[in-house]
Formats: sequence, C-alpha cells, structure tokens
Amino acid sequence: MGINSIGILTSGGDSPGMNCAIRAVARTAIGKNISVFGVLRGYQGLIDNRFRQLDRSSVGNILQTGGTILQTSRSEEFRTKEGRKKAFDNMKAKAIDALIVLGGNGSFKGANLFSDEFGVPVVGIPSTIDNDISGTDYSIGFDTAVQSAIEAVDRIRDTASSHERTFIVEVMGRKSPSIAVHVGVCCGAENIVFPYKDVSYDRIANDIKSGINKGKTSSIIIVGEGDKPGLSYEVQKELENNHNLKAHVCILGHIQRGGAPTHQDRFIASKMGNTAVSYLSKGNIKSAAICYQGGEVITKPLSDCFETKIDYEKNYLELVRSLSI
Repeated sequence: MGINSIGILTSGGDSPGMNCAIRAVARTAIGKNISVFGVLRGYQGLIDNRFRQLDRSSVGNILQTGGTILQTSRSEEFRTKEGRKKAFDNMKAKAIDALIVLGGNGSFKGANLFSDEFGVPVVGIPSTIDNDISGTDYSIGFDTAVQSAIEAVDRIRDTASSHERTFIVEVMGRKSPSIAVHVGVCCGAENIVFPYKDVSYDRIANDIKSGINKGKTSSIIIVGEGDKPGLSYEVQKELENNHNLKAHVCILGHIQRGGAPTHQDRFIASKMGNTAVSYLSKGNIKSAAICYQGGEVITKPLSDCFETKIDYEKNYLELVRSLSI
C-alpha cells in the first residue's frame, strides 16, 4: 500500500515538543513527496472536517515554541462509532491514507480502535508531560516540565530559606511519580508525597524537626497532584493540626506545560516524527507507536502503549532521603 497523504493531530493535554514532532513529520513527508494535513483540535477536528495542509513554511520557526500549533482537545464524540465513522469519511474525502497521533495512552487506544474499524494505518507518538505511557521510557514534554518545575522550586527555596519556612510544592503527574521524583532529587527536597501511597506524616514531621535541630533554615516537600490538584492542602492541614508545623503551599499547575522545549524534548520529538513518517512510507499498514528505549527511537505495536505506567521509583526515593539529612 502506497502512502500519498498523511494526517497528523495532537490529542489530550499539550506538551512541549509537540511542535518539534509536527515539524519533523511535515518536512520528512514533504521530502518524500507525501502530502501532509494538520488536523485542528485533535479527534474533534477529524469529525468537524478541520484540515490544514502543511508545507515547509507553515512549520517553520516552531521548534522553540511550546503548546501545539494544531491545537488540541478531548472529544467525547470520537468515543462513539458514529463519530469515528464521520471522522473516517472526512479523511477519505481528503484522500488521506494514514494518521499520526501525538498524545497519551487514551489517545492511542482511540487511534487503535479507529484503525481496527476502518483499516487506516495509525502511528502514535508518545506526548505527555506525565511520562506515564507503557512501552516507552520517555514521552515528549517530560524533560521540559521537570525543568520548569525545578526552576520554580529553586526560587521557592530562596524564600523558604530567607524566612525559615517549610514549603509544600505540588507538581503535576496525576498517578505518575516521575515529575515528583525527578524534581525532588534535583531540588534537594526533604520528602516526596504520592497520591496513591500511604503517607507517613510522623516521618515527614520528624524529618522537618530533625532538620531544624541541625540548623536547616528551610524544608521542601514535593507532592504529586494525583487525579486533581489540592493534595498539598491535605498535607498542610495534617502537619499544622497534628504536628504543630506550619507550612506554605504552592501549586505549580499549568506552568509546567508551557514554555520552550528543552534540548532533549526537541531532539527526541524530531527523531520520533521522522521515524513515524519513515515507517508509514514503507507501506506498513499495522498500527504502531514510536517509542524511546535504551537511548534509541524504535517502532513497537501500538497496543504495547495502552497502559498507564506507574513506576514506584523506590531507589530514587531512598536517594532523596539519604541526601536530605
């Protein structure tokens, strides 16, 4: 099966580096004489027939920009057979032969179902700051999100030290510990709290008091947000009410999503986009995911990336504790 035209969309939450992948897909495809259509606003754009043909200039000067030039959304209509049929009919009318999807495991499940139902070759590129997609060591946006959080915590540490305070800093990550663990290690946090693990408030309180007795002028506790923001306030309430420890809360929120992508996100995203087009141009009709493993960008079955990866990085937590004495 020859590929003459490719569609590309971004789905779910945006992540820094998506534009780098879009650029790589467009320019690699154009170099192979394959037409490229950007789908605006994700799967809903497929249903609403919102296509924009991409050329070299339309993806120029976007490597350094966060977000996604194609915009993104979550589509309830695409969850229905009728919605997916409408999306397929729109692709067929545009003579689009294959689809590249940038998103997380939920987006990949939708892509795989769409491929099974209508025989459309689909390639998924892991793109989520949570870095929680199974089958790949890395997803686009993670490094930038961690770096943004690190810079914010470094600034908070200045104030915490100046006023001899404890700060509870909440980072994104839903059920994934990745951002919290990496920020905790890199910022010298005294403790990390995960939403899906039992919290030992006695241990946290003892660590803070022990630090004070040793002359520490500040403490930083990193909290993973969980399914919704606000876990930090529960930690604050527990420490103040039951351990007589005052703490200030700072929820970083969506500042972790935006901003110029780091070198790592730009490089890996560019390689993933190039690899996705190369895979399709060879006439492969099976759905696939472009993954990062062992320092290499490889192709795997899309079904390998359906599960949420919740790695409990115990060794890193022990590293946090041993370095925060």
